Amino acid sequence: MSDNRIWLFDTTLRDGGQTRGVDFSKADKMAIAAALDEIGIDYIEGGWPGANPTDDAFFAAPPQTRNARMVAFGMTRRGGRSAANDPGLNAVLDAEVPATCLVGKTWDFHVETAIKTSLEENLDMIRSSVAAAADKGRESMFDCEHFFDGYKSNPDYALDCVRAAHEGGAAWVVLCDTNGGTLPSEVFEIVSTVRKAVPDAKLGIHCHNDAGVAVANSLAAIRAGARQVQGTINGLGERCGNADLITLIPTLVLKLGYETSIAEKSLPKLMQLSRMLDERLNRAPNAQAPYVGEAAFAHKGGLHASAAQKDPRTYEHVPPEKVGNSRQYLVSDQAGKSNMMARFAEFGIEVEADDPRLDKLIRVVKEREFDGWAFDSAEASFELLARRTLGEVPEYFNIGRFRVMDERRFNARGQLVVESEATATITVGNVIYHEVALGNGPVNAVDTALRKALSSAYPSLEEVELVDYKVRILDSKEEQTGTGAITRVLIEFRTPDGTTWRTVGLSTNIIDASVVALGDGMIWKLQRDGVAGPAAAA
Repeated sequence: MSDNRIWLFDTTLRDGGQTRGVDFSKADKMAIAAALDEIGIDYIEGGWPGANPTDDAFFAAPPQTRNARMVAFGMTRRGGRSAANDPGLNAVLDAEVPATCLVGKTWDFHVETAIKTSLEENLDMIRSSVAAAADKGRESMFDCEHFFDGYKSNPDYALDCVRAAHEGGAAWVVLCDTNGGTLPSEVFEIVSTVRKAVPDAKLGIHCHNDAGVAVANSLAAIRAGARQVQGTINGLGERCGNADLITLIPTLVLKLGYETSIAEKSLPKLMQLSRMLDERLNRAPNAQAPYVGEAAFAHKGGLHASAAQKDPRTYEHVPPEKVGNSRQYLVSDQAGKSNMMARFAEFGIEVEADDPRLDKLIRVVKEREFDGWAFDSAEASFELLARRTLGEVPEYFNIGRFRVMDERRFNARGQLVVESEATATITVGNVIYHEVALGNGPVNAVDTALRKALSSAYPSLEEVELVDYKVRILDSKEEQTGTGAITRVLIEFRTPDGTTWRTVGLSTNIIDASVVALGDGMIWKLQRDGVAGPAAAA
């Protein structure tokens, strides 16, 4: 193993799920796992088999990855049981994934007061559980829970726990700062000692951010010899969160020269990954997040902007394009042109950098994002906006009137039901379609009515499926707050061949915002398929 290689272990789907206000669905977990695999993460901890129905469903049919190894998390066997007779441990070992990460106590205080067993029994619990995973053919890893507190309390016993895991066949022994209270100087000293005491063990680091130094602690551990780093996207996690991989990865590659599974040329994808997670969770991105925040390379008026315009390196520690971001002079319309050109290349749009339509598009995007539109996770809406600016999108249809009625009533069996009925009028060329549909909610009813009308003119739209729908209320204007605030809708579509795309709609009316996003979703599909507009077809 190269001493310059750092292995990336993502715990977003497990640790991140413990964040207050975060409740991953199976669809969320599958989508996030796919994004992590695509960017090149080494290990993806999918959750805890047997802990809850969502994780059970996830591991019943885990995603097939190309780059990452899926990991099942769990605890060592309980005291007084063998590894073979512990149902909780075996639920983890039976998960059809190539790796496991078991957690166990390494603080003598917890061994004796929390799990109420002897120090020797706990060592055997670690050793035998790790060995059981290895015997099952899994890459077996061990998380040393509260290791740094345990080391401060009883260094000899904490080291014995590391040795027990190593003797059991642990591929990685991960030192955990579980309550996030250790400081970087302490982490460096303790990890250095562990490396000398157990030189053959491959060490990892897992830090929480309760003292605000999770990233710094992770870097200190790596400097001391750890070669696996665990963390979450955007620093998700219980209490104050975990080490943020979005910050750690570019720091390791650009500043410290380490090799990771995410090469320097792939670092720009981190910004997209960060925004994708925020949108799935309906969270506003942290504008001041290192590297990927909207304000990370923003220069406002005055001394800083003047100096930055003469030489951006004055106030930029790395070039923004290295991490997929863009320099912004907040008083300039030219900010972000290179980023726009990069996105055009992804869509196969050819346009010269000095094309005046590009300047117009940048202004429109800035104005719309100021109003509340979000194009980072709605790539289909952005592509359509760009193509419309360049005059490349036919007028496939026009959505005229629509109406939605909701009825709450008791049916003949005395059951309370809520039904939605929608009517929609669509114009395709010179033909007007008027359709009525029922749905299990107003958005589903409108979608069904629109689809019935459009499928008559464009049969390929029948195969389009809605797979995700998210709403966010934006209190961006004083006169539009509470129930009168702007509503942003994000919709994800899919076709049987696995193609997915996302669109965004904005309005003070949630149904109107949904109709905007639904319309863009259908237009993007027609554009992608090369379908001619009604005039051209005629």
